[in-house]
Amino acid sequence: QVQLVESGGGLVQPGGSLRLSCLASGFTLETKAIGWFRQAPGKEREVVSCISRSDTDASYADSVKGRFTISRDNVKDTVVLQMNSLEPKDTAAYYCAARSYSTLGTAPLEYSYWGQGIQVTVSS
Repeated sequence: QVQLVESGGGLVQPGGSLRLSCLASGFTLETKAIGWFRQAPGKEREVVSCISRSDTDASYADSVKGRFTISRDNVKDTVVLQMNSLEPKDTAAYYCAARSYSTLGTAPLEYSYWGQGIQVTVSS
């Protein structure tokens, strides 16, 4: 059974950092392009960042550029989203997603596999 599991979310003060990890079972993340999405209450799901299967390309939403970094750890078979300088507007449920193509994908419909999501709350 293919499953993605996110970890590392929680409550953090503005300006703080969190490190989200995405783990897979049923397949290896190394064979997939990976995306991180988020969804705030009443809003559509939006791409935060994505990384190609080969780890040669990555992209970021304008709202997180310079603050978030996506990376792969092929030894641990995880994909990490390092989030720094967090702001209240970053509060949302964050989802890891995987697609069976090598290239980047920025739309939710491009992804076949999804985690259940993890809450990130930025508040003082």
